[in-house]
Amino acid sequence: MPRFSRRTLLGSAVALGLLSLAPARAEDLSFTVAYQTVVEPSKVPQADGAYEKAAKAAIDWRKFDSGAEVIAAVASGAVDIGYVGSSPLAAAASRELPIETIFVVGLIGDSEALVAREGSGIASIKDLAGKKVAVPFVSTTHYSLLAALAHEGVDPKSVDILNLRPPEIAAAWARGDIDAAYVWDPALGQIKDSGKVVVTSATVANWGAPTFDAWIVRKDFAQAHPDAVRAFVATTSRAYETYNAKPEAWGPASPEAAKIARLSGAKVEDVPALLKGYVLPGPAEQVSADLLGGGTAAAIAKTSAFLKAQGKIDAVLDDYGPYVTTRFFERSQAGN
Repeated sequence: MPRFSRRTLLGSAVALGLLSLAPARAEDLSFTVAYQTVVEPSKVPQADGAYEKAAKAAIDWRKFDSGAEVIAAVASGAVDIGYVGSSPLAAAASRELPIETIFVVGLIGDSEALVAREGSGIASIKDLAGKKVAVPFVSTTHYSLLAALAHEGVDPKSVDILNLRPPEIAAAWARGDIDAAYVWDPALGQIKDSGKVVVTSATVANWGAPTFDAWIVRKDFAQAHPDAVRAFVATTSRAYETYNAKPEAWGPASPEAAKIARLSGAKVEDVPALLKGYVLPGPAEQVSADLLGGGTAAAIAKTSAFLKAQGKIDAVLDDYGPYVTTRFFERSQAGN
């Protein structure tokens, strides 16, 4: 929830046992943002302090290992704006958590993948039966794993699916405790060193189960501080426009790659390829019927239906439109 600095007026008021508060100013605003270790352009303005400058606020950046953890923090009121994948977003909306999607980060492609350990005997999705496969539950990779199993006709109950966060996946892999894992960087890069990619989320998307990442906001925070949310969206959009205009400038020796590597934990030499693992939408696409203008709500509905069929959520809503908005993006582009 938002916090404001309080200034007391001393003197006679104190003597009377009274406390006076100075009027809150825009620059007195502070809020909390949950980010993940995903390799994407907004890490650059985060590293530069550009969000704070644009919002005229102090921001408490908190790193989370999965979207499910972000949703839990948002639900508790500990986080105001958060980075989540489409699967935890769908689960949260289906629970009618008071949130809105304000920016679609990108469609996930090769940046998330199922990797099998060398010598595990896993060469295809069908080989997962009887194997130990780790994935963060209610994440985009969990959704992609279940979708891949369904596509190949493999009963999920035949697979020993373990709920592990990305750092735990890397540790379990190093110990030899798991046969495969579906995850994102930096854990993905670590397990690739001694494993083989079986399928990526780009392929699973082609099978009819696309996934995406997004920024969400608590509705109460958005209502109370629309200018801060608008500034957040505008800053994010500028980072994406800058990258899309000249992606070759974000090479491994660039300051942008170094900043992303520092905040994500990925190897700096891997950053350019990982950025290409997303389809990053521009401003016109954000508010189009394909994304915030309608497509995102439809995608959340489809994801929710799949999660319910898998027994991961209890119910599906009739309309997911209230959980997506274009107004902050439109205001960010207009400069209002």
